[in-house]
Amino acid sequence: MCGIWALFGSDECLAVQCTSAMKIAHRGPDAFRFENVNGFTNCCFGFHRLAIVDQLYGMQPLRVKKFPFLWLCYNGEIYNHHTLSKEFEFDHQTNMDGEVLLHLYDRFGIKKMASLLDGVFAFILLDTANRKVYLGRDTYGVRPLFKLLTDDGFLAVCSEAKGLTDLTHAKDTPANIVPFLPGHFEIFDLKQNGKVQSVKMEEFHCCTQEPAHAKYDTFERLPTSFDEETVKSNIRALFENAVKKRLMAQRRIGCLLSGGLDSSLVAATLVKLAKEEKLEYPVQTFAIGAEDSPDVLAARKVAAHIGSEHHEVNFTAEEGIQAVEEVIYHLETYDITTIRASVGMYLISKHIKQKTDSVVIFSGEGSDELTQGYIYFHKAPSPKVAAEDSVRLLKELYLFDNLRADRTTAAHGLELRVPFLDHRFTSYFLSLPDELKTPRHGVEKYLLRDSFKGLNLIPEEILWRRKEAFSDGMTSMKKSWYTYLQEHLESMVNDDQLEKAHKTYPHLPPRTKEAYYFRQVFEKCYPGRAEWLSHYWMPRWTNATDPSARTLSIYKPDKDQ
Repeated sequence: MCGIWALFGSDECLAVQCTSAMKIAHRGPDAFRFENVNGFTNCCFGFHRLAIVDQLYGMQPLRVKKFPFLWLCYNGEIYNHHTLSKEFEFDHQTNMDGEVLLHLYDRFGIKKMASLLDGVFAFILLDTANRKVYLGRDTYGVRPLFKLLTDDGFLAVCSEAKGLTDLTHAKDTPANIVPFLPGHFEIFDLKQNGKVQSVKMEEFHCCTQEPAHAKYDTFERLPTSFDEETVKSNIRALFENAVKKRLMAQRRIGCLLSGGLDSSLVAATLVKLAKEEKLEYPVQTFAIGAEDSPDVLAARKVAAHIGSEHHEVNFTAEEGIQAVEEVIYHLETYDITTIRASVGMYLISKHIKQKTDSVVIFSGEGSDELTQGYIYFHKAPSPKVAAEDSVRLLKELYLFDNLRADRTTAAHGLELRVPFLDHRFTSYFLSLPDELKTPRHGVEKYLLRDSFKGLNLIPEEILWRRKEAFSDGMTSMKKSWYTYLQEHLESMVNDDQLEKAHKTYPHLPPRTKEAYYFRQVFEKCYPGRAEWLSHYWMPRWTNATDPSARTLSIYKPDKDQ
C-alpha cells in the first residue's frame, strides 16, 4: 500500500504542491519523495512508501538506466512479475514487482502491458520521449486513483481525492475531481507548453484464463466442463492459488477474521499455505466486536481450528460513535452502509498498527458480490437477473466495499490483499452457468460452501453459517450497531432539517437522520463534492428502507446465535 500523487501542466506554488501531496502521508509511513521531472516544467511526482517488496531499491518515481525517459509511480502488487520477466527475458535493475511495467510498456505498448498484468494496481507512467502520460487502474478498483482534469490543460492525480482538493483548479471546478474508472487506461498528450490533453480512454482486461496467458500460471488452463464436481475442484484450486500468489511480501502477514464464510476461508487457506511455505512467524488473525457478538464467537472457533495467533479487539458503541467523523474523512463518502461497516474495520486496523507487527493484511472482500452472498439474492426473480446483479456489484465495488477496505487499512499504513478478487478466480466463477451460482436450499453462496465441504479446512458450522453483515455481526443479536448509531444521532438532527433535506442537499438527499448526519460531516470535510457518490448502496428486490440485512423480512439468524 502506497500513496501516489502527480501534477502536470500547473504553476501551483511549491507549498501548495507539497501540502497536497502530504495529505495522503498515512498511506506510506516508511518514506516520502517529492521530485520534479528534469527538463519538463510544471511536472512533478509525490510518493509515500509502504515498503513491502525490495526495501532497498523500492523508492518512486521508479526510473531505470535502460529507460531514462520513463517515470513510473504506482501503488499495487504485480503477482506475475517473475513469470513475465522470465518469459520475455527482461533484464531487471531492481527487485520491485512494478519494474516489469516499464519493460512491458517499452516492448508492447500501454494496452498489452495492462492486459498482461495479474495483480492490483494504480499507475502513473510518464514517457518524456514521446510526451505522453498514462493512467491505469486494476479491474475492480482494489487500488484507488483519482484525477483532476480541466479544459485548460491541467492534470493532477492522487491515490485519494483529498490530495487534490487544495489545488487552485480543484477549488474553481470541484466537480472535476473524479475516481478513475477501474479496468481502464487513459492516454494524455503533454504539449510543448506543458499543458495536458486527454487523447483516449480505453477498457482493458487483465490476465485471466485466456489460453495465451495460461503459461503464466502455476497450473494448466482449466477445463471448460461444467460438471459440478469438476467445477468445485476448480474453485478450490483457483482460490488456493489466489491466496498463494498474495504471499509475496517481505513484511509480516496477518488476516482479518470476522468468523463469516469468506474471511474464514481466506484465513484457513492462508495459515495452511504459510505452513507449507515455512514462513518464519505464525499468521495473526484479528476479530473485532462486543463480547457477545456473533462474529467474535465464530472467529474464536475458526482461529482455534486453524491454529492462528488470534487477537480480539473489544468494540463498544461509544468508541464507534466517537470514530465516525474521522472515518468519514478517510472514506471520502457519505454512503450509509459503507460508513457503518468502516467504523469496525478502521478501529481494528488501528489496533493492528499500534499493537502488532503485521503489515500485509488479507481480507474477504469481493466474495459477496461475486458469489451472490447478500441475503437479498434469495429474492432474485431469476438466475439470469441474479447473475447480472452480481456483475453490477463487482463493477461498483470501487465505490463501496473496496473503498471501505482500502481507506480503513491505508489510514493506518497497512496493505490490504483480497484473494476473492483474483482475476482468474473471478473470471472462472463468472463464466459458470447462472443456475449454479444462485442460492440453493435457502442458503446463499451454496456453490462456494459446497466446494469446501468435508475438507475440515474450517469448522462445518462456519462453512454453513448464514451471511451476517460486518457492521451487524460485531454487536449482539439483541441490538445492532446501526441501532446504537441511530439512537445517538436522533437528537443531533432535528425534524425540520430532515424535512428540508431535499433542498439543503439536492444531490442524493438523505432520508433519515443518520444519513443526514453523515452528509453533514462529509460536507464539512469536502464541501461541494457530493457527486463523488453516484448512489447509495441498497438491497434489491425487497422494498428495503435500510441497507442492513437485519431489517429485511427474509433475514433469519443462525439458531446458535
